[in-house]
Amino acid sequence: MAFGIKREELQLWKRRVEEGEVVFLTHYWLDDRFPDCDTVTKVGCADIDKLAAWGEKYGLRKEWIHRDPRHPHFDLFGTRQFEILKSERQWEQIRRFSLSD
Repeated sequence: MAFGIKREELQLWKRRVEEGEVVFLTHYWLDDRFPDCDTVTKVGCADIDKLAAWGEKYGLRKEWIHRDPRHPHFDLFGTRQFEILKSERQWEQIRRFSLSD
């Protein structure tokens, strides 16, 4: 279950993904499989090779890409989520979702 983002934010993320940009979208998230995580960052790009090359910098494997037909993405959470967002200078998302605490 996702919450904490506006419809416009999601639509903008989708459009930029479809245009081939590597873009970030963080939102609150609850999933019983990951009880210690309450946020997830989706890093998407319609160009799978470009997304895979981006992920390789952070030790993310190409096979971890969620192969959504229009919005392929990596899901980041936990420590890796924070470290990657920090490295990518995504300060607004870090602040907004209190990820540095």
